[in-house]
Amino acid sequence: MKTLVLHPYLKKDDDSRRSPEARLIEAVRLTHAISLEVVESRLVPLGQYRPATLIGQGKAEELAALIEEKEIGLVVVDGSLSPVQQRNLEKIFKCKAIDRTALILEIFGARARTHEGKLQVELAALDYQKSRLVRSWTHLERQRGGFGFLGGPGESQIEIDRRLIRDRIARIRKELEGVARTRNLHRKTRRDVPYPVVALVGYTNAGKSTLFNRLTHARVMAMDKLFATLDPTLRNVKLPSGLQIILSDTVGFISDLPHQLVAAFRATLEEVVEADLLLHVRDISHADSAAQKADVLEVLGGLLSEEVLETQMMEVWNKIDQLPADMPETGGIAVSALTGAGIDTLLEVLDKRLSELFMTTINITLPVSDGENLAWLYRHGKVLSQKEEDELFHITVQLTHENAARWGKLKKD
Repeated sequence: MKTLVLHPYLKKDDDSRRSPEARLIEAVRLTHAISLEVVESRLVPLGQYRPATLIGQGKAEELAALIEEKEIGLVVVDGSLSPVQQRNLEKIFKCKAIDRTALILEIFGARARTHEGKLQVELAALDYQKSRLVRSWTHLERQRGGFGFLGGPGESQIEIDRRLIRDRIARIRKELEGVARTRNLHRKTRRDVPYPVVALVGYTNAGKSTLFNRLTHARVMAMDKLFATLDPTLRNVKLPSGLQIILSDTVGFISDLPHQLVAAFRATLEEVVEADLLLHVRDISHADSAAQKADVLEVLGGLLSEEVLETQMMEVWNKIDQLPADMPETGGIAVSALTGAGIDTLLEVLDKRLSELFMTTINITLPVSDGENLAWLYRHGKVLSQKEEDELFHITVQLTHENAARWGKLKKD
């Protein structure tokens, strides 16, 4: 579908974290994320936002001529449109118009793979539609996914009243409660093991899934697209010390993330809340890396205390392969998930940090002839020193609390 992307902004607003040009580029990338054909993108500087059309009647009519000339079928407004503004713009443009929230919901609808993910996105879409008194609503399109905000082949226009939407929301919430109970049971099982849980967080397209694949040797979908990952993925990783951890890849954040999605994905975001350590993956090569960091911290600030963010989060500066050779790499653990540069350092730092929290160092004396227990210690722990004296090995070894308990049981038996 031929698409026009607009970014309206107030000329007097100079407090934004990003330039209008950077915001327009991101809006275009979001539009590309669901394979729409962007034939034109425009900045729309405004003296003030207009209640009827947001951008003003004159500007809207000027854009309508462009829309007719280029046979554009969809206009994406990178901002928030009220139902009245959306309806008025569609009358002037004579085509469909959607705002940033609808676009992101559409992307999430197309990307969700698991049953839980689809339910969460549908809940967010229904909440969005209910609040806007939208009179037409469709289920996920069978061919492309999404929620019909864009229109399209095979879409049926169905009149739905508030009661039907409210009933569907209630059913989804009840089903998600069951999913949340199951997820909590899984978490409890993991806590009983217990392996430390490390969650990757960060702005969308920062390279979290590529880093996840690099660390776990998994084949999680990693694409140069915004919101390539929606559903959380967990894998075991063994650190150099022998410490086993669970690594979690989570949904990426974005500026002005719709509040409906934050609420709907609460269960998924609990993977972040429950984590023992957060790795904030940043695309350090991006021009707006600092602004992206601020957006991520804003979302996390609604989930976690300031103390947790200060003590349980480490920054990973990704995509150093795209930096100039003479640019300093200080402030985070510098890596390239794509090439593997810096990964060994990341594992060592991660190992040291988690070892302080989850491992204990003990001194053990074994007969030189006790090869079986010596092999066990090397297999399950990190031997820091070993000295032989009078047919005895004096060993200092680092073990997880779990393996230290297992060792104690072994010696008793």
